[in-house]
Amino acid sequence: MNKLSKQKFSRGIKLVLAGIVLLPFLYSGSDQPSQLEQVMQRGSLIMLTRNGASSYYLGSEGPTGPEYVLAKEFSDYLGVGLEISVAGEFNQLFGLLASHQGDMIAANLTRTPGRELAFNFGPDYLETSTLVIYRRGQPRPQALADLQNLKTMVIAGSSYEEALLEAKRQYPELEWESRGDVGIEDLLLAVSDGVIDITLIDSSIYQQHSNYYPRAATAFSLPGAVPHAWAFPPGSDDSLVQRAKAFMRQARDSGRLQAINDRFHAPRQSLDRTGMFQFLEQVRERLPPLLTLFQQIAADQDMDWRLLAAIAYQESHWKPDASSYTGVRGIMMLTRRTANQLGLTDRLDPEQSIEGGARYFLQLRKRVPTRIEEPDRSWMALAAYNMGMSHLEDARILTQQQGGNPDLWKDVNENLDLLSQEKWYHELRYGYARGFEAKQYVENIRSYFDILVWMDTRDHPLLLTEL
Repeated sequence: MNKLSKQKFSRGIKLVLAGIVLLPFLYSGSDQPSQLEQVMQRGSLIMLTRNGASSYYLGSEGPTGPEYVLAKEFSDYLGVGLEISVAGEFNQLFGLLASHQGDMIAANLTRTPGRELAFNFGPDYLETSTLVIYRRGQPRPQALADLQNLKTMVIAGSSYEEALLEAKRQYPELEWESRGDVGIEDLLLAVSDGVIDITLIDSSIYQQHSNYYPRAATAFSLPGAVPHAWAFPPGSDDSLVQRAKAFMRQARDSGRLQAINDRFHAPRQSLDRTGMFQFLEQVRERLPPLLTLFQQIAADQDMDWRLLAAIAYQESHWKPDASSYTGVRGIMMLTRRTANQLGLTDRLDPEQSIEGGARYFLQLRKRVPTRIEEPDRSWMALAAYNMGMSHLEDARILTQQQGGNPDLWKDVNENLDLLSQEKWYHELRYGYARGFEAKQYVENIRSYFDILVWMDTRDHPLLLTEL
């Protein structure tokens, strides 16, 4: 190779090397996969969230929660799977999203002006209000000015903290503590126990939790509606946001969005405060020594221990020596006849009683028509546990006569009261029954069951005395 050829070759090599060095910079802009393309290539949507009733938790049948259900339907809409990344603290969500460790925040997040400067947001899917919570029996604050001398605590980085910062301009003496290591449950418990005076909470979250903290009450609500939306990474790339907008339009038009909101946010009939106080007290005092028995027996019988424990509490308040004037005895309050049929020798023995009660419930559930799906199947079995299978069948027949669906607990439940009204029961094969009692019986057990599931599927602070 002559000298001229060597020079040309050398210049060529340098140009190639320069091109290799510049290649990442030349293609690091518009040619990089969009957020939507990254999700599709990965085959999954990564949801950043928090563990809690308002977002995501493990229920009796697996992952659930309003944000989880909606995000799962969004991932199905995209044709990909859903991955869950749970932040230990609320404030961590924003750092995780900014560093692209997730595709979106779905955590009951409110859309605020400050957050809109930092992230892209999808469309609003829920509007709520911000409530100021205080402890029953204390002087009730009427306005923000009344909070100036009270001990207030909120979650750090939350919209509640933003609201207080805005209020401080008008009320300079307003003070509060922001904590990143607590959740809504901790704060409601702190108010309920008198550890703090005030906290702020979203109205939809309070609806879900108020039954669990009967000492906490609403003082007043802050003015204005609070919009909730998913947050997406910042920047000009809005490909995933646009698909979220299309999905939300479809979910809203189909009624699916409203159905999800109703399922998780609509108020349910709850226990009275006295009943709730008593239940929470017995969770602390009587449940611990029985917990292993409930878990072991339920596992042996292929049954949810939390449902078994809820039945036992409704029957006896977890008292091994409980008895009544009708002759039923023990934790599961079994009759002598039922105990004999189950082969029990001592109804006052906790293990025998719980095991027998579990088998009795499962026998009743097996007798409910197999076409009836869960959880309706279990609710009907509970009604039969209380008033007998014959009266349950009467209630189902009556439901059908009234134009309802005898295979849906909702419809059957609406007709239980009629079993105690002569106009109706004299036409039924098995006559009068205290249907109203069975109705309340099932509702109570469902409430106890919900609380035990709620406690069992998260790091619940019920036993904490202070923060």
